[in-house]
Amino acid sequence: MFDSLLIANRGEIACRVIETARRHAIRTIAVYSDADAGSRHVAMADSAFHIGPSPARASYLNIENLVAAIRMSGAQAVHPGYGFLSENAEFAEAVAKAGAVFVGPSPDAIRAMGSKINAKRIMAKAGVPLVPGYHEDDQNPAVLAEAAAEIGYPVMIKASAGGGGRGMRRVDVPADFSKALDGAKREALSGFGDDTMLIEKFILQPRHIEMQIFADRHGNAVHLFERDCSIQRRHQKVVEEAPAPGIPPAVRDAMGSAAIAAAQAIGYEGAGTVEFIVEGKRADRPDGFYFMEMNTRLQVEHPVSEMITGVDLVEWQLLVAAGAALPLRQDEIVASGHALEVRLYAENPARNFLPQAGRLDHLRFPLASRHVRVDTGVREGDAVSPFYDPMIAKIIAWDTDRPRALRRLRGALAATEVAGLNTNLAFLAAIAAHPAFAEAALDTGFIETHAADLIASPTPAGPIVLALAALAELLRIDADAARLAARTQDLHSPWHARDGWRLVGRAETEIVFTDDALKDDPVITLRARPKEGGYQITHPGGIIFARGSLDESGAISADIGGVRLRAKVLHDGDMVQIIMPGESYRLHRVTAVGGGPPLRGGQLTAPMPGRIVAIHVAVGEKVRTGQSLIVLEAMKMEHIITAPADGTVAAIHHAAGDQVAENAELLSLASQ
Repeated sequence: MFDSLLIANRGEIACRVIETARRHAIRTIAVYSDADAGSRHVAMADSAFHIGPSPARASYLNIENLVAAIRMSGAQAVHPGYGFLSENAEFAEAVAKAGAVFVGPSPDAIRAMGSKINAKRIMAKAGVPLVPGYHEDDQNPAVLAEAAAEIGYPVMIKASAGGGGRGMRRVDVPADFSKALDGAKREALSGFGDDTMLIEKFILQPRHIEMQIFADRHGNAVHLFERDCSIQRRHQKVVEEAPAPGIPPAVRDAMGSAAIAAAQAIGYEGAGTVEFIVEGKRADRPDGFYFMEMNTRLQVEHPVSEMITGVDLVEWQLLVAAGAALPLRQDEIVASGHALEVRLYAENPARNFLPQAGRLDHLRFPLASRHVRVDTGVREGDAVSPFYDPMIAKIIAWDTDRPRALRRLRGALAATEVAGLNTNLAFLAAIAAHPAFAEAALDTGFIETHAADLIASPTPAGPIVLALAALAELLRIDADAARLAARTQDLHSPWHARDGWRLVGRAETEIVFTDDALKDDPVITLRARPKEGGYQITHPGGIIFARGSLDESGAISADIGGVRLRAKVLHDGDMVQIIMPGESYRLHRVTAVGGGPPLRGGQLTAPMPGRIVAIHVAVGEKVRTGQSLIVLEAMKMEHIITAPADGTVAAIHHAAGDQVAENAELLSLASQ
């Protein structure tokens, strides 16, 4: 085994690798960009080396800087994690030239599978079933369009060098092909430096099922069962589980054999994943699946395989890279129970899952146990950077069968608390609670099909929540005044008295909130009067009695109208966030009716920092509601800025290629 290991990555995967290395007494070496100087993975490692500015191209994708860190640190091995350079053959070669072992497959194996077109050809020779499609070298747009017509719509455009959903577009009609191709090529060139495309038949009601495989240099190859990754959005996985529901043993065996054949066809070594697309109506047939691609690295969703097999896949990676044989034979690998994983992201589902950047003011996860695991690269107070993927954590649940594991997952999500940023937490909880998900009615269109149930409008705060927020405000005022009196040591201050006097005295105190969930009239006025050690609170629907205590962390224990509860009440400027088990509400504290946060809807501003990659209109052009105006690239994805209303383009404030800040004005419209 190695004495030292450099992790050429960041975030939760860097932390995950460090944990396994630490158990084996391996010295860990982190790398970091400017944005990650204070990050969790840097704090966990034994040492850390700065590799450049915040943008990934200047740091985590900079092979020269990473090689310098390898040489300076004296690392014996390098773990690439996933993403970034994990599937880059040039990096694997550079690691070897620097005198370290690359924890992964050979450069030749990476190259063989790095091109989806080349991979399809290899798989065809190995007898692995393929989706009908165009996998040739001629990239003339007219040739690609003709191929799509011959395959038959709908089709899927895919970046040959792609992954993670980037450079992919579904096209349903010929008229949309050219624009979709342009977008996919642009996204692929930006993300992978290669805009080669392939065209495939789009399988209706598809399931995405992948096999975790492992191979060593001694000729051994095994699979560690399958994972179902069908719940996706923009071709990026949201929920993963193992084993895949409803897959008969005969299909599992056929898929496992095909996955091992794929690995052996390229002389594979290490951890890999062979991804298949399965026709939903033929999921119970051994001939109902097709090869999609092979990922020559560890996958984000590897914890579910670990939970059902008891195997530490990172440990196996290190053993194989050190030259050892696989620890287990195929017949010794046994699956037990069921595991599910969800990806908690800083994003706003109500705004088309717009990624969020900013500070995690409050962060609580469920306690770790044999049933619940949380993999994360952040801590409370850390920032989600606009330069990288906005994933906060992976929450994984295991139990003896799927229904029990699903209950564990629901409980883990209810115990998760995040404040400071919008997240997809409520969205994940809605998936876990949905009857169709409970019945394992899975396909890649699940989120789109059930969007109305999963992306519901925010629930307005009810009387109990409003009274709780008002009580927290009153208790906070009391506590601040008490601390001030204590600092001044004013013995005549009423705060030193024991006669029940309070700041509000006998007068009525008015507290005004706005609730964005109330579209027509968001202003809510409450009035509080002291009564019997608590407050009588008048709200729009009546009167309620509230009493309780608030600690410095924002935890409140309260009796609201005879209902006893505990919650967190957090403040960020005028924003008040109330977090209860499985629920979260946002209000804004204002000093007078009519106050509150300014409305910004309809302004043509940048929703986040990013780079303008395309401008689809010109000054003076008339546009229609919903028409694409500008394409902004941020957080590894393209975001289309559309017209909020019919109008005429009055001004364009930036050019393609410009970097823009959040809220920067992009374009001005004049009404028609």
